[in-house]
Amino acid sequence: MGAIPRDIAGCPFHADRAALAADRDARKTMIVTGASRGIGHAIVRLFAEAGWRIITCSRRPFDAVRCPWESGPENHVVINLADRANLPAAVAELKVRLGGRPLHALINNAGISPKADTGERLTSLDTPIETWMEVFHVNFLAPILLARGLFDELAAARGSVINVTSIVGSRVHPFAGTAYATSKAALAALTREMAADFARHGVRVNAIAPGEIRTDILSPGTEERLQPLIPMGRIGEPEEVARVAYFLCSDAASYVTGQELAINGGQTL
Repeated sequence: MGAIPRDIAGCPFHADRAALAADRDARKTMIVTGASRGIGHAIVRLFAEAGWRIITCSRRPFDAVRCPWESGPENHVVINLADRANLPAAVAELKVRLGGRPLHALINNAGISPKADTGERLTSLDTPIETWMEVFHVNFLAPILLARGLFDELAAARGSVINVTSIVGSRVHPFAGTAYATSKAALAALTREMAADFARHGVRVNAIAPGEIRTDILSPGTEERLQPLIPMGRIGEPEEVARVAYFLCSDAASYVTGQELAINGGQTL
């Protein structure tokens, strides 16, 4: 790249653009799936407040009302994680958005938990095969396919991967269906395998396992039925999960990998 001409270099507009470009290159960058609501939304807000550049992914176009963070539309990629055939194209688009810069964090937060038409949990006896496949594509396969596809960018940053599992991965839950629960248990095992494989490349891989958190995925009646079983006596808030994710992506967690951190107010004690 040649030297900047004197008349352009002295232009304040050019200086502003140069400063913005330098600031962009210096900022840490993260990718979050399922960022439009709940835990993903809280994670984006916290990291954005800390100065990170956030690239979001979801099935829907960017919603500027729900997600009022900087450069949201420019840093949003529409991805249907249930469509495995289209994931390579989605990864390619994410690489374009990264523009060759390192990726400091990948948070695999997106997840689906289908219910029966009556709203009841789907059991191992009545979950349709198509539902099993969709749940595992989104909750289990997408995290490893995204991490593998973005591996070079993660390694360049010595970055961090966080897989969002769940309390239901270790016990039968009155509201969560069988496919959702087993996909989260599989994701916990995958986290350990990824941590072992990625460690020698400087990439840390951990999981966070939320319990009953006040989000849209919480089934009606959860608070009344389960809050008495939680030692801390309350349902958790998305911001409390986001703060644990932030810790795992920070230098404070530089020697933490292969762990699944429970965030459930003591519910599993």
